Amino acid sequence: MSADMMPSWMESLDDEDMNFIKEFVLCSGSLKQIAKEYGVSYPTVRLRLDRLIDKIRIQEDGEVPQFVKLVKKLALDDRLDFGTAKLLINAYKKEDRK
Repeated sequence: MSADMMPSWMESLDDEDMNFIKEFVLCSGSLKQIAKEYGVSYPTVRLRLDRLIDKIRIQEDGEVPQFVKLVKKLALDDRLDFGTAKLLINAYKKEDRK
């Protein structure tokens, strides 16, 4: 699939996320096998998968403003703490209502 035909949810993922998806497929969806491949615990892989699912859901929600999507993605990537993300989103929503 060419880059211009890539779904928007895929465009929002970084190389690390794409590699995780590749490993997930190659391991037939076995989180235990992925944990073994990465040398981490099952709960660590489960958390990683949950965050990846959240990233995809954020991008698929067409009604959410791009700013809110960006803030949520930054929080999921641990580039912004969740408390600050929540404050930014709430402030944005208050401004949007004015």
